[in-house]
Formats: sequence, structure tokens, C-alpha cells
Amino acid sequence: MPNTPLYFHTIAELAALIKSQQLSPVEVTRALLERITQLDGRYKSYATVMADHALDEARLAERDIRAGTYRGPLHGVPVAVKDLCFTKSVRTMGGTKALANHVPTFDATVVARLQAAGAILLGKLNLTEGAMGGYHPDFAIPANPWHAERYAGASSSGSGVATAAGLCFGSLGSDTGGSIRFPAAACGIVGLKPTWGRVSRYGVLALAESLDHVGPMTRSTLDAAIMLQAIAGHDPHDPTSLLEPVPDMVTDIASGIKGVRIGFDVQYATQGVDPELAEAVMAGVRILESLGAIIIPVQLPDLASYLAAWPTLCTAEAVAAHAATYPSQRDEYGPWFRGWLDLGASVSGADYARANNLRAACNGLLRAVWQSIDALACPAMPTPPFPVTPEGLYGPLPDGGFNMARLRFTAPYNFNGAPTLSVPCGLSRDGLPLSLQFVGKHLGEPLLCRIGHAYEQATEWHTLRPPV
Repeated sequence: MPNTPLYFHTIAELAALIKSQQLSPVEVTRALLERITQLDGRYKSYATVMADHALDEARLAERDIRAGTYRGPLHGVPVAVKDLCFTKSVRTMGGTKALANHVPTFDATVVARLQAAGAILLGKLNLTEGAMGGYHPDFAIPANPWHAERYAGASSSGSGVATAAGLCFGSLGSDTGGSIRFPAAACGIVGLKPTWGRVSRYGVLALAESLDHVGPMTRSTLDAAIMLQAIAGHDPHDPTSLLEPVPDMVTDIASGIKGVRIGFDVQYATQGVDPELAEAVMAGVRILESLGAIIIPVQLPDLASYLAAWPTLCTAEAVAAHAATYPSQRDEYGPWFRGWLDLGASVSGADYARANNLRAACNGLLRAVWQSIDALACPAMPTPPFPVTPEGLYGPLPDGGFNMARLRFTAPYNFNGAPTLSVPCGLSRDGLPLSLQFVGKHLGEPLLCRIGHAYEQATEWHTLRPPV
């Protein structure tokens, strides 16, 4: 830690320095704001920087900590949130011109809970339009700090880039079909998609409400547990939020994984997967076995025909989510997301019902797999971050429809709402991040965090930083 630049500290490391008053929240916040000013013109991770607000919060945090009122490991720590999360009196645009002047009158529950934990909100992070696959031409595309011409992940790309590049200490993303896991994988960080309903979606712009999850993106599993601990729990404003109490995900994170049953399907994890990535995933599973986990061979069913329902569900629900501005302001949407909404407008009630039945059947098949295991290990993406161009990312929607093969390791767990944790597991020959995903049982976040933490203690992949 002594040789780690301040901006690349983990939340846990920084929290210890702030709690002991070796560092002040004000100096840390100023340092991050200066770094954003210096670098974000290149990386384009922020939609809105809330500098004055952040410094005011930092002064309050410093005063409270000096007075002996310490709220916990997020107190005085600068973080940022995807620009889907409402912030009172600060615009929340969702990456779309149709909402360019949208200024909420209240904070999203996740924002309020981060602030209650003492976190310092640096600003709002860029994303694909509407949190789907492409960007509005009026909005910037975040650049992957490992390689500017490679995929930075959709749609929480700004969250992945800012966290990886040391432009915040942790961030919030959202995930409808992979949008926490893709940018985490592409940017070499940790992404935690909680159980559906574990985290309130009140005040978070929707893409597809029955598939949307909100969760942390950080530089270690411990940091993800710290952030999830702060934002999780029932919210009376969100009737879909779960009533189950939130367990302590931090205290026992280092208790090991001896006897934990981790399922692994070699064919599922390697067929059609980049060979370097497949080998890194298998190496990760061998490390877990050496730490005392029991590796259980499992067989995942062929889910391709079921996952074909995902675009039907997502497009139709996106039309519902954008009812205030689509189709009345259709021309204000960019070509990629406009095409997505147009597809949704063509979905009939019977189409949606058939897709929903496929989702239910898929969920049943997955339940059977988890009968004998505690978690599944697999990739998060089938490839390392691939080449992209602005023209492709700005749209229009690709001919031939949406490529569901890219979502084969992610969308099933949006269908069933299971929690997932993605952690760095290597670098490709080209120096690009590789990612290992763990999929747990419902409300199994504490165990996922134990698995991720154990893996990180046995490896150094999560300590690697992009050449920023």
C-alpha cells in the first residue's frame, strides 16, 4: 500500500487512513477532482462533475470525523454513480438527449444511502443511451483505460472506466443483461450484481424493470461488499425491494471457502470462448480448489432458445420505461436506442407473454443446476475487450438484430435475478483484462464475497492497474 498512488487505493485502504486521520476527506476529494480535470478529457467517464457539492460534503465529513463521529468505511470516501441515479437538483440524463434537462427533486434511494454512510459524491458517470447497447451522438463514449480502441463495456461504461482509472474509489452501475459485469470485465475491476430486489431501484431510470439490478463496481471484492452493505435493504418506496434483512457482508469475508461447493461446467465455460480467457477461468477454478473449495462437475442446459426471449422482454419494457418521451420525442433519441424502442413498440402482448414463459422455463432449468452447488464459476464475457469504433457504438442498431451470444454468461442471471460477482483473473497476450464470474443462490451475496475475497488473497490480478 505505501507504494500505491492515492487514487488507486481501495476503499478499505483509504478508509483506514481516513479513520485514523492520516488523510483528510477534503484533501482526498481535492486530489480526485484534480485528477478528473487532468484526465477525464481523455477518458470521458463523467457526464457531470459535482465539484462544489463534493467539497462541501468532504468538509462535513472531515468535521464529523475530527469530532469523533465516524460512520464507517465509506465515510469521507469519494465515489460516483451512473447517470441513471437521481440526484436532487443535479441533472440525470440517462445518456439520452430526451432527458438532457431532467433535474430530479429528490435523491435515488441508493444515492441517499451512500450519503448516509458518509460517502462523497463526485458526480454522475456516462453510459450508453437508456442503459442499452449504443450511445447518443450528442454524448461522449468513455474510453477503456487499458486500450482506448477496445470495448469499455455497456452500459455502465463510465462506471467501469472511472473506477479502473482512479477517477473515483468505487461506483454504482446497473445491469439488465450484463451492464455491471461487462464493464467490470472489460476494465479489469470487480462488479457485483446483487439479487434482484436486494437493492432499491427507486429513483433509478429504468431500462427493463423486471431485469434491472443496481450494484457496486470497485477495485476489490471487499470494497464491493462495503458498498453493497451501505445500499442494500428494503425500501418502502420500492415495493419490489426484498423484505429480508441484509446480513453483514464484511465481517466474515476472510473466513475462507473450505467446503464451499463450486459448480463448473467445462463445456459451458470454454466452448465458443476465447482460448486465453477459457484457460484463465480454468486456472481460477483450480486455485479455488487449492483453497479448499469442492469443485462439483455440473452440466448447464443449452439456454440459447430461451435467451432469445431477452430482447423481446427488454425492448417492450424499455418502451414502458420511456413512455413520457417515446414516441412523442422519438427524434431526440439516437439511432441505436431509437431502433431498440421501435422494436419494443412492435412487440404484441402475446409476444411478451411467450417471452415471459420462456424466461420462467429457463429459470426452472437453472434452479435444477443449483440444487447441488453453492455457486457456479464461469466467464463474464466470452472474449477479452474487443475492438470498437465510434461509428458502431453510435449506431444504428446492427442489421440482423441483437447478438445474444455475447450475453450467454450474463442474461440468464438477469432472468432469474441471481447474484453474481465478477473479478479480474488475468491479462491477455495483448495486455487486456480477463474476468471470472461467480453466480450464487438468491441472497447469496455474503458467500460470493467470501469466494471473491479468497480468490483475490491467492492472486494479484485485482491489484493490476491500467497504464493511466
